[in-house]
Amino acid sequence: MGEFVLRPQYHFRQSANGLLAWNVRRLINLSRRLPIVKLAIEHIEEMHENHWYTHEVPTPNNILEHLQLIQAADLSYPIILDQAGRLMDGMHRVCKAKLQGQEHIDCVQFTQDPEPDYTDCDPRDLPYD
Repeated sequence: MGEFVLRPQYHFRQSANGLLAWNVRRLINLSRRLPIVKLAIEHIEEMHENHWYTHEVPTPNNILEHLQLIQAADLSYPIILDQAGRLMDGMHRVCKAKLQGQEHIDCVQFTQDPEPDYTDCDPRDLPYD
């Protein structure tokens, strides 16, 4: 069986210094040793916000791409929260868990947020290799 390869992706957040971006692969590596706890899906604020379409317009094709990513999501990996409890990685897993009727999901949470990989960036200019 081949090794799992995570597609290149970023967590974005607006700030006074422009758009910040964290490489999700780095977030996963930094969070590996954090304790895993159960989180009620209803407490994930991003489930009630525009999470995916802040940098692009929703189209049927990119909605289908998200549906495919939700179907392929592996719930054995915990989602990642920042120190304030905001989602940094794992919305496709959250959606899959909710679709399956789960009320809780495994998560890890930073006690201090890592520095972003990019500051004042444009998502289209980041490396996706």
